Amino acid sequence: MAVVISNPPEQGQLVTVRQRRFVVTDVAKSSLPAKPLPNVHGIQHLISLASVEDDALGEELQVIWELEAGARVEERVALPEPTGLDDPERLDAFLDAVRWGAASTADVKSVQAPFRSGIEIEDYQLDPVVRAIQMPRVNLLVADDVGLGKTIEAGMVALELIVRHRARRVLVVCPAALQIQWQEQMRDKFGLDFRIVDTTLMRELRRKRGIHVNPWAHFPRLITSIDFLKRERPLRLFRETLPAEGESIYPRRYDVLIVDEAHNCAPSGRGKYATDSLRTQALRDLVPHFEHKLFLTATPHNGYIESFSALLELLDDQRFARGTLPDRKQLGAVMVRRLKSELKKYDGTPRFPLRDLKPLEVPYTADEKAVHALLRQYAKLRLTGCADQAEKFASEFVLMTLKKRLFSSPAAFTATLAQHEKSLRTAVRRRAAARPTIGILQRQLDRVEEEYADDEEYELATDDALESASRLFRETTDEEAGLLKKMRNWAGQATFQPDTKCAVLIDWLTQNIRPGGKWSTDRVIIFTEYRATQNWLHERLALEGFSGDDRLMTLYGGMDSDKRERIKAAFQADPAVSKVRILLATDAASEGIDLQNHCCRLIHYEIPWNPNRMEQRNGRIDRHGQRARKVLVYHFVGQGFQRESSRDIPVGE
Repeated sequence: MAVVISNPPEQGQLVTVRQRRFVVTDVAKSSLPAKPLPNVHGIQHLISLASVEDDALGEELQVIWELEAGARVEERVALPEPTGLDDPERLDAFLDAVRWGAASTADVKSVQAPFRSGIEIEDYQLDPVVRAIQMPRVNLLVADDVGLGKTIEAGMVALELIVRHRARRVLVVCPAALQIQWQEQMRDKFGLDFRIVDTTLMRELRRKRGIHVNPWAHFPRLITSIDFLKRERPLRLFRETLPAEGESIYPRRYDVLIVDEAHNCAPSGRGKYATDSLRTQALRDLVPHFEHKLFLTATPHNGYIESFSALLELLDDQRFARGTLPDRKQLGAVMVRRLKSELKKYDGTPRFPLRDLKPLEVPYTADEKAVHALLRQYAKLRLTGCADQAEKFASEFVLMTLKKRLFSSPAAFTATLAQHEKSLRTAVRRRAAARPTIGILQRQLDRVEEEYADDEEYELATDDALESASRLFRETTDEEAGLLKKMRNWAGQATFQPDTKCAVLIDWLTQNIRPGGKWSTDRVIIFTEYRATQNWLHERLALEGFSGDDRLMTLYGGMDSDKRERIKAAFQADPAVSKVRILLATDAASEGIDLQNHCCRLIHYEIPWNPNRMEQRNGRIDRHGQRARKVLVYHFVGQGFQRESSRDIPVGE
């Protein structure tokens, strides 16, 4: 059966090929293949095309016209015959549409993106896009406070550059849990279609296009996670799309790089020990090949100038150098930083709800105070008997980890104590085989302090660090062994029953979320640092009757993305529709996710040692779109601590 194809087009005509519109740039008789193609009558024509679609403007394609099923030439359309005059309002709207659609690269006064977006714009969100169109090469660190809409600001910048034909290929690098959210935001609010590059897409492309397909070259706008990109194979495939060794990197192969939660890619540690992580190394491979870069983070500075300056160097190596204090004037040129407290309404009133911090007093029992005393005594003996600085350094890390887990929950403390005792039993043998240097140990400890999207990876990093630290330990004395046994006995009993802090939490939930045994419409998020504590809390609350009928849900790093989205949607839905009232979440689930629709209460089950993590937690509900007048944040303190700590503070301070 012969293939019936319309006559070949002429140069300059519009055609539809593969359900996309192109303009014909060249028409030639095909010289390949040498023999006529079967079932095709007539001369074969090789047509060169350039896309005129908004999302692939300028993309080139060559086809043999006679083989393209469904290809057609668009009929030339003449101007319509005038039949009358339009209303002045209609003409005015038409002229506005022409003016707004005629963006020029040289015009730095007319911003197009807000008018082409489905967003309710806030005036402060225009600052990044206004800065961007005035910069010959966009390098911006958008460091607005948590919840001010950094995703919206980045989307407007990307759309503005695309509209002005200054960009076409865009890559968004974000935590794995935020990939779907980024895809939906860009599609729904800006009309930009993004593809998520992950193992699922790679399998699909290999099945459809062959085993040698490169996922980074199949679409102009992509989203991926930093933890996927840092792997050996994805990073190798990305390097294949870059200029070969000795080849010029100009013009750059990619246009816009957006890095969400960019602080996760900064080197961890301090001073000479601030070494690049795998995330940092992957980002260093990427940034030279992008014309424009946007780094998004609410917590850009972790307290160490080495880490912050390295992040700035990744953004703009012409203005900043690693290890050098950044110049304030140059920093002001690339950094956009606003706090919620600084943003006011037209009448001077706060634009965002006030944050109200409330302590929950815990009357610790004598047994609970005793186990803390045992741990302090054990720590003192351990540190006193250190043979050198390396052993002291290792001991401080292990003892600090034990203290953090003890303040979290008996379950978290039990797991870490068991790991510590196991390491002590084999320390002598392993120390003889391999004794790590303080530098190697520091790098492993820095890994523990990184932000993890998967709770299991975080626990593995902690276990590895504990294992390495134990190789520097001396043998345990009889007194130390006795203290470990007492703590182990206490933990074994406490793990199977709620401690005093858990009892206070249950009382609070009973009074505020389920008063009188009936569920209210209020919701609360309970954040914890450790997965073991989350599981333990879930069991304790289930025994108290809080988990029935989908009232209690959990979010944690590493869970299935579809399940995560269902839980998020349920928590964001109206309480009259969704029954969930309590959400248990770990720190790995505290970045970038929006939970403010119907929730204004948050409880820190333990205070994270990194203040940036605490601010990320608060930002889940203290953000743009919060409807309540106040955001209530609760934390636990020992009974009487507030009164005792305030005695020395003068009145009025």
